[in-house]
Amino acid sequence: MEPVTDPAVDPVISVSGARATLGTRPVLRGVDLTVGHGEVVALLGANGSGKSTAVRSVIGQVPLTSGSIELFGTPLRRFRQWARVGYVPQRTTAASGVPATVREVVSAGRLSRTRFGLSSRADKAAVERAIALVGLADRARDSVTALSGGQHQRVLIARALASEPELLIMDEPMAGVDLVSQEILASTLRDQVAGGTSVLLVLHELGPLEPLIDRAVVLRDGCVVHDGPPPTAVGQHALPGHDHVHPHAADEPLRTGLLT
Repeated sequence: MEPVTDPAVDPVISVSGARATLGTRPVLRGVDLTVGHGEVVALLGANGSGKSTAVRSVIGQVPLTSGSIELFGTPLRRFRQWARVGYVPQRTTAASGVPATVREVVSAGRLSRTRFGLSSRADKAAVERAIALVGLADRARDSVTALSGGQHQRVLIARALASEPELLIMDEPMAGVDLVSQEILASTLRDQVAGGTSVLLVLHELGPLEPLIDRAVVLRDGCVVHDGPPPTAVGQHALPGHDHVHPHAADEPLRTGLLT
């Protein structure tokens, strides 16, 4: 049984002294990070600063060598309520090889809430609602192989929204996405935030998401060098370690599980 937590006290995400390595290379060097209930936090930094490793450690994909992580007040090693978390990985062209329809991929995001793997009327409604939220209702029966890059990203986000999560973790949701899709994604996220969803975003540019950001955490060489107002509020050059280098191609395939 999950311990009882107090939303007024316990943050949604609490990372303390996180250290992690990839091979023998230190990637996180004592990172502290919190996301409060209903808060939108942007994780910024140059390529190689540790942003993606930080969010992947939060969902348990990258183990820490030291430090601790809690989700909803529960230590990560004991956390089991993954239906409360929606994860959007970086998009990749590898997704084009998945032989599934938009509805099938998005439905996979609902599996954490289904009973015995059987979809109820409420489950199906949640899937259709998520597809509509990202503007793909007219493409629900289409194969994801027929979609553009921006539409792929919208499918990933709809999949995360299908479980009606309390926390959204998104890794470069705007990378390589066309302007129309950027605007749709920003509008979708705005609706989720208005409903009280907490959000952790990895970004290179704030772009159309800027008005939604409550706080920015900037990483440099695996260390937090800024935790406070977003860059545009304090002046871009005032934040060491942040640049506007375009991200490399993502390497996280479009899969049908939440965290797999």
